[in-house]
Amino acid sequence: MVTELGTMTADEIVTLARRHTLFDWSAQSAVAPIAVDRAEGVYFWDVDGKRYLDLNSQLMGVNIGHGDPRVMEAIARQGERLPYVSPFMVFEGRAVLGRKLAELFPGDIEKFFFTLGGAEANEHAIKLAKLATGRPKVLARYRSYHGATGFVMQVTGDPRRWPNELPPLPGIVHVLDPYHGTARGTEEAGPALERLEETIQLEGPETIACFLLETVTGTNGVLIPPDGYLEGVRAICDRYGILMIADEVMCGFGRTGEWFAVDHWKVVPDLVTSAKGLTSCYLPLGAIGMRPKVAERFDDRVFWGGLTYNTHPLCVAAAIATIDVMEADDLLANARQMGDVLRRHHEELAGRHPSVGRYRNLGLFGILELVKSRETMEPLSPFNAQNETMGAINRYLLDHGVSTMLRWHNVMTNPPLCITEAQLAEAFEVVDGALAIADAAMEG
Repeated sequence: MVTELGTMTADEIVTLARRHTLFDWSAQSAVAPIAVDRAEGVYFWDVDGKRYLDLNSQLMGVNIGHGDPRVMEAIARQGERLPYVSPFMVFEGRAVLGRKLAELFPGDIEKFFFTLGGAEANEHAIKLAKLATGRPKVLARYRSYHGATGFVMQVTGDPRRWPNELPPLPGIVHVLDPYHGTARGTEEAGPALERLEETIQLEGPETIACFLLETVTGTNGVLIPPDGYLEGVRAICDRYGILMIADEVMCGFGRTGEWFAVDHWKVVPDLVTSAKGLTSCYLPLGAIGMRPKVAERFDDRVFWGGLTYNTHPLCVAAAIATIDVMEADDLLANARQMGDVLRRHHEELAGRHPSVGRYRNLGLFGILELVKSRETMEPLSPFNAQNETMGAINRYLLDHGVSTMLRWHNVMTNPPLCITEAQLAEAFEVVDGALAIADAAMEG
């Protein structure tokens, strides 16, 4: 018997969910989830009717906003016609989506492999690079996150990698980012590029298949590369025959005000991975775009990879409709315009609150770094930990109807791309109040 939905209280939902499901990245005794009932635009409501402004687009992915009927209707139409077909067969949506992505992806990228998310996209991009080059090693950066599946979990540089190295996998080399720690912040491109090239030389260029990097680092700090860095990475990869893979899972599909973050620097990677904003998270879909020099390697050779849900028709329909919405509503322009407004809010908060040590954004991809002291720039919460002060800030935000991600000493500011100036003001009024807690916790 199927339980009728819409009859349970919030407490009943939370109790059953905690009993029967395992939550991500959490000690299960500590989880306290919100029981969500519905969502629309930049808001969602819990079962008790409380409204929250979604300042993080859930996991930086609901780019067009929640509940757009144009996407939901497209999914329903596809479901009525063809809900599933083997990836060895084709249908009209697969052809249409491929043609559209070829128009949007950087440079001469025109062939795609589809997955069910960003981690799978990164896994298969690495597989493509290894098969195409015949080389065994993968370069990645320490301040990176590339997904929670087996290989890319260890390619990830951040501390989520540590407990998953059981045992460490061979062939993964980590390099430092163009970011010199919290005290000094972003550095010039030159030193980071010198460290990268030295590492390549010491590892043996002929052993390295690819360099996988987030164009704009996401959960590890919304780290925007200095001008010249991506151009330098492109040149170094070309010099040594290494394939450049841009992970645009979080920063792609309009988040930064361009279709892809690499477009800000006019760089064309060899492979680009995407997910999240591709369907605005309405359904799971990831895509790897590859340049002809990669795709052509498999014209007469087998590509040893595959997925049951590759180009799932419902997910493809969601992607096509999402792209249509982004174009019809000119959401890239709105991301650029509201990105300027978001930066102004950041600046005003930094002027009022000494706990705001640093802030940055590119389009609607933004962050506030909170510190104990602007003199030392010591983070308000230690590396790889969230202390009670940050917990209190999170509770204040939720109590006042704003939901976002807090990680370590950082407050994420990544709203849906459809947000208005008035809605940004509403969100930042609450953030303003929460930062009084941070100010009170500063040293001296």
